Amino acid sequence: MIILDYWREIVFAVFCLVTFIQLFYYIAIFSRLAFYKVAPKFHSQQQPVSVIICARDEADNLARNLPGVLVQNYPTSNEVILVNHNSTDDTKYLIEEFQRTFKNLMPVSLTQDAMMISGKKFPLSMGIKSARYETLLLTDADCVPASENWIQLMQDGYKPETEIVLGYGAYTKAGSFLNKIIRFETYHSALQYLSYALAGIPYMGVGRNLSYKKEIFFKNKGFSSMNFIPGGDDDLFINKVATKTNTAIVIDPEAHTLSKAKKTWEEWFTQKTRHYSTAKYYQKKHKWLLGMYSVTQFLFYPLFIFTAIFFSWWIALCIFGVRLIVQAFIYFTTMKKLNEADLFPLFLLFELWMCVYYILFLPALFKKAKKSWN
Repeated sequence: MIILDYWREIVFAVFCLVTFIQLFYYIAIFSRLAFYKVAPKFHSQQQPVSVIICARDEADNLARNLPGVLVQNYPTSNEVILVNHNSTDDTKYLIEEFQRTFKNLMPVSLTQDAMMISGKKFPLSMGIKSARYETLLLTDADCVPASENWIQLMQDGYKPETEIVLGYGAYTKAGSFLNKIIRFETYHSALQYLSYALAGIPYMGVGRNLSYKKEIFFKNKGFSSMNFIPGGDDDLFINKVATKTNTAIVIDPEAHTLSKAKKTWEEWFTQKTRHYSTAKYYQKKHKWLLGMYSVTQFLFYPLFIFTAIFFSWWIALCIFGVRLIVQAFIYFTTMKKLNEADLFPLFLLFELWMCVYYILFLPALFKKAKKSWN
């Protein structure tokens, strides 16, 4: 057969196509974050803000992280709504102790679950309903703001037409290789959702650092269209309501939130499996774009090896080099912007790891997630 006679040329052609698609993503989409610059502001916005945190049996995390939220340098009216969702630990007493010092701490105590509403959506909805202010800022009990300017900087992302501001939820740096793997995966996800937002195709946010208007929540009937899904209170909601005109990003390192990464591979695998179980509910255009990038990233290295062995090693190496230069530039500049520059020397190793990563977590796209959120 003719195809068998020209299989080397066919593999080479597919390798060229895959490389072209990868370069398209890096140059047309990811470069937007690499070259992103914040427009100068002559005055800061200081709208009243409701910070919302949901907690279930998170007393240790709250004792460690809540003070960082309560002592923000933000002179305008603000409140911290802490939703205590059926906690059985010392969360109640910890809240009472904090209230003696911080008058802007507003607890919401829930002693029951909502039937047919799984995950974190019920307590978060109650927190939003209890909020006094129009501008909402969401984070988690295991997160701490990177600075006392977190609220201010996240609010600076708003313009008159803005309804959603996407932030970066980072993990604290540690010496283990697992920590670097987790941080690279977090960075790699942020590279995509922040770049897509800048390209006018916003598709997700992370609940560790996310702000939106109360009006957009109620105008879209909250989480009612996704109550049957355990997760999705952050990414699926943003996937539904974000547009090219109503979404902005804030990447200032002082506006990040920080949380501790999982310490074992098993814990991290469970966490990521839960996260990816919601991706199948994204809009079709987002699934297609994200899927094309992942597939071509996965195929690049096997095709490179086949081309180098069976077609031409020097042509394969030249093509590899072009992608490597573009990729290195994008990674270096964006890692620096997101305060993850220490990961850059290992980016090729992380790239190879992503091939294994896709194999490991592909089943999660088809797996039904557990209903509990904590």
